[in-house]
Order: sequence, then structure tokens, then C-alpha cells
Amino acid sequence: MKKNAIIFFGLVILLAALTPGCYKRQKDYDYKKVTLDPHVNMTAKEYLLSRDTFLAGVKNDTIFRWMRKGIEYAGVDWSEYEKPNRTYIFLHTNAVRTLSGSTVNGGFFFDYPIIVKDPSGNPYPSVLNPGQDSMRAAKSWNEYSQQTVKNYLLSLIIEGQYTFENLGVPNKTVQSLLPPGTVAGNDSKLSYVVVQTEPSPDASQQGTIVFDKAAGKGFDPEGKVNLKLINNANAPLNINDKIDARTAGILATNGPIHVFDKTVHPFRYSY
Repeated sequence: MKKNAIIFFGLVILLAALTPGCYKRQKDYDYKKVTLDPHVNMTAKEYLLSRDTFLAGVKNDTIFRWMRKGIEYAGVDWSEYEKPNRTYIFLHTNAVRTLSGSTVNGGFFFDYPIIVKDPSGNPYPSVLNPGQDSMRAAKSWNEYSQQTVKNYLLSLIIEGQYTFENLGVPNKTVQSLLPPGTVAGNDSKLSYVVVQTEPSPDASQQGTIVFDKAAGKGFDPEGKVNLKLINNANAPLNINDKIDARTAGILATNGPIHVFDKTVHPFRYSY
């Protein structure tokens, strides 16, 4: 018993000797708080082009490559990405298509597949569901009509500047460059989406997507977008009650940029 007591008091003395040294090392740690600057000191167009191309030996950054392909295919005027007082929704490659090997298994190309048609333009019936049209994931933008792609990209350019400073938990409805009354072409499943101008009275249907070949329109009837912040520790920016931004609040010289890496659906309400 006496031996155990001696060992115990020895440990207490040793701990007391070490404690001031540990405290001093912690107290002297030179912590400097750093806040990342969200300003990129270039226009939205310049920022997109700066991160869309692989240059051997220089950089390997192609996250906006497929968005650029869409802009060029659809013939969207690049000046739209240079005009002031705008908010820009940018599509990460994964928001356009994700791959498993060589198979497209996610993104816009997957969620809004191409309708497979015969030479006369009539949809082939689905092998699995003969009462439905046959569809497959798109491989490139040019499998959609140019007008469909152009309208989709216009729905991602918002009039006015909206970011963390003026958005909150409730949705803020804002106007995009998509003209009101725009209807998707019948080249893809997007044309089957039933769209509404008001939220469903049934809260459980928030964020749902309803498909109906006869009643579908695809694009928001008023060309509008809902933006809000999600009330959690990360406070992500959400679009149309469906997906959160990968990176939000990038400040170009002509307006904020919000980057999404999942399919951005071009409508607010569907039920």
C-alpha cells in the first residue's frame, strides 16, 4: 500500500511539472484567422473560360467544359456572361453528365434522356414498357435541339444579384432570362415535365417531379427561379427546392456565381 502511494504522488508531481510547459506551448501558438476572398476579379465569362480547358503542363481544370460546349452549341451570346447586375448558375461537369466507365449515369443527360425515334420521327415504344416511349441517356448536347439547350442555359442566368447577403431561409422568387411561356422541344423527357406557377398545397410534394407526355411543358411557365438558404451549419444555397450548390457566392465583377454539380431542374414546381 505504501509503495502504491509513493507511485501515485510521483505521478502527481510529474504532471504538475509538465502542465506549465504544455500551457505555454498552447498559449504561444500564433493563430491567424484567414477569410478566403470570394472575389475572382474577372467577369463570369472570363471565370468560366478560365476553368474549362485542359492545357498540358499548365493546368488540369475542366469543370465547366461541358457547360461551355452547351453554350457554343446553342449559340448563346457570350455577352450575356459579361453584362452587369446578374446572378449566374454554373454547371459543374457532373451537373451535365457523370460517367461509370463509358456509361452516363447522372446529370442532365441522364435525368432528361433523349427520346429514341424512328426515321419518320415517331418514338419507338419501350421494350420494357410498351406503353411508354423508348429513351436513352444523351451523349452530347447536340442530341437535343439547339433551342432546348439555349432555353435551358437562359434559365440559369438571373436578373439581379442574389447571394448570401440578400437570401434567406424562405424562397426568393427571381426572374431568369428564360422567356415566360417557353415550352421544351419534344426531343427529350424534359418535355414530359408538368410545371406549375404556384407550390402544391400538399407540402409533401415539395421538390417532386411529375411526368406526363400530354401535359408536360418542361420549363418554368414564368421563366422564374427560386433561391434560398438551407438552415443548417453549412447554410448551403438551394435552387428550386431540389439541390444545394457545390460552391456558392463566387463574386465575379459583374455578379455572383453559384456552382452546382447535380442536375439543375429548370422549373420551380411540378405536381
